[in-house]
Amino acid sequence: MKRLAAILCLAILPACQEDTADIPQAVTMTASAVGHFCQMNMLEHPGPKAQVHLTGLPGTPLFFSQVRDAVAYLRMPEQSHEIAAVYVSDMASAASWEIPGADNWIPASTAHYVVGSSRTGGMGAPELVPFSDAASAAQFAQRHGGQVQELADIPDTAVLAPVATSATTPDDDDFADRLRALSQERTN
Repeated sequence: MKRLAAILCLAILPACQEDTADIPQAVTMTASAVGHFCQMNMLEHPGPKAQVHLTGLPGTPLFFSQVRDAVAYLRMPEQSHEIAAVYVSDMASAASWEIPGADNWIPASTAHYVVGSSRTGGMGAPELVPFSDAASAAQFAQRHGGQVQELADIPDTAVLAPVATSATTPDDDDFADRLRALSQERTN
């Protein structure tokens, strides 16, 4: 009986190893990395970043200038490929907010996120700040506000709701006023 159990374990082990070998590894963020949504150079923006690896597109992840944008991407139904892996910057090992690191990636599913802090991400929107350990996340939340949450517990409103990135974001009435002013300038 012990021999049969050992044979079964040896038969199953390669299958388990193949499953983990199929998961793409995080890639280094270089000067050629651009944000998926903004198409801007990733290294020019502060705060944590994310990379999403799609099945069938090995070695070419989608980079996101903000972790918030990557989580929004994960929750949108429009993806054309299955998601193979998602990595986020580990801010516990980042040099600073301005230099989040090029190789300190952790799986998004294992990160502890500070949601609702006073810090904004690289594109000026509220950010989900990932940490490899809960203690670092709690310390960040004490300094900058917010709550520590796991990825599955982050509400959709934290990533999918519209965000005003400045106090001067125009509303519909302001747009109409600006359009009238531009029309008058052209006729004068």
